[in-house]
Amino acid sequence: MENLSEEKNLELFWNVQFIYELGLAMMELDSFEVEYSTQNGLRSFTALDIPDIEKFSKRTAYFQTIDDQPTLYSKLVSKNITRSLNQYLTHWIYPYKGKFHPQMIRALLNYMQINSGETIFDPFIGSGTSALEAQLLGINCVGVDISEVCYLVSSVKTNSFNFVSQLKLQLEDFIKFLLENKDNNVESLISDRITKIEKEEIRNFFRVAELIAHSDKSRRRRKDFSNSFLVNANKMLTSTIDYANCIEENNLSLGEVSIFNKDARELEFPENYFDGIITSPPYSIALNYVENDKHALKTLGHSIEKVKDDFIGVRGKGATKIELYDEDMKRAYTEMDRVLKAGKYCTIIIGNARIDKEEIQTIEKTIEIFKGMNYELEKNIEKIIFGLYNIMQKESILIFKKKGTTS
Repeated sequence: MENLSEEKNLELFWNVQFIYELGLAMMELDSFEVEYSTQNGLRSFTALDIPDIEKFSKRTAYFQTIDDQPTLYSKLVSKNITRSLNQYLTHWIYPYKGKFHPQMIRALLNYMQINSGETIFDPFIGSGTSALEAQLLGINCVGVDISEVCYLVSSVKTNSFNFVSQLKLQLEDFIKFLLENKDNNVESLISDRITKIEKEEIRNFFRVAELIAHSDKSRRRRKDFSNSFLVNANKMLTSTIDYANCIEENNLSLGEVSIFNKDARELEFPENYFDGIITSPPYSIALNYVENDKHALKTLGHSIEKVKDDFIGVRGKGATKIELYDEDMKRAYTEMDRVLKAGKYCTIIIGNARIDKEEIQTIEKTIEIFKGMNYELEKNIEKIIFGLYNIMQKESILIFKKKGTTS
């Protein structure tokens, strides 16, 4: 551990532009017990004391440099084939609506005091952002999701770097195969060929590339399916190689990731098992995940009507739909409470939807449920969101702490 004996200048990333992001940056400083003052219109900070500068540099999400020296996160985000800072490495894979910002998740894990080797839980793993960010921090992550699409995408993002050589060979085989069969029904041929891949991790990788190709086709109907599949598989491989290189270049000790295609309302983990929970429950009453992923679910052989019966927030209409959603979420929250250790944090990112101009008080209901389960609401941070067609304009980062002490 290095003790700081002189002032250091801390520069925020250029993309920090909202008040909640500045708040999270300050929460990071507080979690590392950094004494600081602000400079340059809150774009930079002067650190008066950093008890462990090496750990801070490796873990911070919102600070790009320390005395002009890049932090680890600034090196990670440079491995990016997209135009978005928050889609670096394998984060970009699959067009999933309502994705977390990895920068936010990293900062929240810091605030929650989750250390390397400890285990967090995300009961609605979605596109796997929390799992990938935890993995990069050396934190173990267990995630579940009732959607097979989410299971596949999250698994591929977090384990494909182990199979780079095999993925390269398989992609070369696909290129040759499709050149030989360009005049045939390529969609069926690709699907059949993927099914025959023996190794699950390789099979899942190309299945996700196939799902992205279907998504491309549904949004841009003239797009050639075979070309889309190969382009996306190649992009995925590039990001996977970047991840593998990043691990070696930065001597990263990764956390273990376990993803399960399971239901958050019926968890199979023992009581007091996890060191923290971080999640965003499904916004199904505002955003129809089944409709959004319909092309992918059908490709995987699912009945859309059956899926609707299984997913939270999709069943019913009007007031009945909201009642069923509330019941399901209470069941999930009760299970989350059961598996979380006492004295640990549960962070939930959730918003209030508007249906027929009426605001559904999801945030308030969530706070009420957790207070009733003996949690203290430590933080309620509002953040603006975009892209949900005015159904939701903002959401809250609710940071609860479970009362009691770990035995």
